[in-house]
Amino acid sequence: MRTRPIFHSSDAAIRGHVFCSFLALAMQKHLDDLSREAGATPEWKDLLRDLDQLQHVRLAYRGADWLVRTYATPNVAALFRHAHIALPPRAKQPAPPKAAPSSISIRKRRGRPKRSATSSRISPQLK
Repeated sequence: MRTRPIFHSSDAAIRGHVFCSFLALAMQKHLDDLSREAGATPEWKDLLRDLDQLQHVRLAYRGADWLVRTYATPNVAALFRHAHIALPPRAKQPAPPKAAPSSISIRKRRGRPKRSATSSRISPQLK
């Protein structure tokens, strides 16, 4: 692994960075174990480059929306298969969006809330 200085402005950012780095290493180890069980040994540099090129985009074509996935290399397809994850289809039309619920407007009270008539709290200054 290559390391470089990373500057964070808070302890929470440092903890988040360490957590994400650990999660990435744990995921790599798990995928590596799954691949070895299947008899494959992926080259991670090439695999990461191929995964980076895998994209899923929404296109408008002739008045219809389409979800289109880029080509998955054999290494990426094998990795997904070993991880028991189905690749989405190369192209499909998404379901039409659901209609928005009717807009029944409920006016919210603005400003300071009313004091309850049954409130028995009396300010210590008023006693």
